[in-house]
Amino acid sequence: MSTDVNLTIAYKWFEAFNQHNLEQLLSLYDDQAQHFSPKLKIRKPETNGLVIGKEAMRAWWKEAFDRLPTLHYKVTSLTANSDRVFMEYVRSVKDEENMLVAEVLEIRDGKIVLSRVYHG
Repeated sequence: MSTDVNLTIAYKWFEAFNQHNLEQLLSLYDDQAQHFSPKLKIRKPETNGLVIGKEAMRAWWKEAFDRLPTLHYKVTSLTANSDRVFMEYVRSVKDEENMLVAEVLEIRDGKIVLSRVYHG
């Protein structure tokens, strides 16, 4: 994929996430995609931070959207190449301190196959 296509996928990802639109968000992922997050590891230790497949991601994000209705990401930087996008953003939730986050989307054939979240 081209850098421009991968950047477009990243922008669509932020749009879907900030609208809490699960179906639009999941449409960007491969059916067997993997998602790793430190928050997932903390809230669901049995996963060791990793969920695999759209149904597992749907359950994780639905729970997050339900629990945090004001959850919003503000893009601060996007860097892409032919197979991944490195995203930096600010996570904000009402009545919580903002958090700086980095996330990598690995993309094959126009679909996200792996996403990895990093934050302190």
